[in-house]
Amino acid sequence: MHIGILQCGQSPAQLKDELGDYPDMFVRLLDGRGFEFTIWHVEDMQFPDDVAQADGWLLTGSRHGAYEDHAFIPPLEDFIRRAYQAAVPMVGICFGHQIIAQALGGTVVKHPEGWAVGAQDYDFGGQQVTLNAWHQDQVVTLPEGAQVTGRNAFCENAALVYDDRAFTVQAHPEFQDAFVQGLMDTRAKGVVPQDLLDQAAARMGQADGSTLLADQIEAFFKQPRPLAKGAA
Repeated sequence: MHIGILQCGQSPAQLKDELGDYPDMFVRLLDGRGFEFTIWHVEDMQFPDDVAQADGWLLTGSRHGAYEDHAFIPPLEDFIRRAYQAAVPMVGICFGHQIIAQALGGTVVKHPEGWAVGAQDYDFGGQQVTLNAWHQDQVVTLPEGAQVTGRNAFCENAALVYDDRAFTVQAHPEFQDAFVQGLMDTRAKGVVPQDLLDQAAARMGQADGSTLLADQIEAFFKQPRPLAKGAA
């Protein structure tokens, strides 16, 4: 199955050589599951010509806010709406989760309660799943048709499913502990409150839900569907 990765941001330069860029992390997360990948760096305005160029689309995280004024965001939102209309499945992670919601009519804000950093516990339909997170923005108003499948007290809309068209998650199943530590060392200083960094350091090693999320992503992409409605 051919998955197009829409790269919406970049790993910090200090971490990229050792730990990889965002698409590398998803290739590693989904390794051995029968996927082939092509990467389009949409943050750098590299877009597919057509929503039918892949069997499914995976939208990565980004340090940008979905609501910010960046050149790549309007065409990305347009692409999301066309893929959704054509029933080409999409998976969105963190920024990908947010931009899919925003493109389809939801609302994303910088959350007044601040950051989620490091291992966080989520309720996925009665099952506790612990994943690494790194975000301040959240989806606060759901688009029509979105159903909540994962949440916690801090993030009510932590995972969403849009029938068989989109599956999105606020946390980062692709982030290994070493990368979270790297973000704490490079991007967090003076930005994330120290008490949250201390809590994240204390829970390092507890985010054990990545394989479960990889299973869910695989199952979502591979579930039987009617033929896509065609390119838009």
